[in-house]
Amino acid sequence: MRTLAASLLAAAAALLGGCNDRAPAKKPKGPVAMPEKVEIATFSGGCFWGVEELIREVDGVVGTEVGYTGGWVENPKYDDTHDSASGHAEAVQVTFDPAKLSYEKLLQLFFKLHDPTTLNRQGNDRGTQYRSAIFWHDEEQKRIAEKVKDEVNRSGKWKNPVATTIEKFTKWWPAEEYHQDYLQKHPGGYTCHFWRD
Repeated sequence: MRTLAASLLAAAAALLGGCNDRAPAKKPKGPVAMPEKVEIATFSGGCFWGVEELIREVDGVVGTEVGYTGGWVENPKYDDTHDSASGHAEAVQVTFDPAKLSYEKLLQLFFKLHDPTTLNRQGNDRGTQYRSAIFWHDEEQKRIAEKVKDEVNRSGKWKNPVATTIEKFTKWWPAEEYHQDYLQKHPGGYTCHFWRD
């Protein structure tokens, strides 16, 4: 449950359409027993630090990793992705337990943690590396992604059309170690992400 201060920051960020330079501090999730069956989801919605920090807290998520996908440069590094030079998005790869959390529910949450209507932008972060995108791993994920995107578009929640792209997953490049679990290592660090109802 969010504190009153975090709720007020979230409301202000939603109204102003900008980023906040302080993320709500959260406790580490702690060790999680690996379930019998897991699935992988990959998506991007702005700076990967904030996406990872919110998604890691969802019941049924057993692991997260930030990295780069959707581009053409082999073995990209952080600096390669800026100015849209490599085509890669800053993305989060989520390992989840489908017995506790469906892919559809995960995508519904994804659409609540960022503004999916801003093309190649989240708050002050601009460029294709910050695009809103779902990278599907199989035809069933593609079908569900199209369904959820359509539902969000028709919901009337957003004034503008959803700009989220639905792209075939190709290759994953883990980000540098200092980006992994960044907001766990640096509580109060930069993020544009807050849960929106």
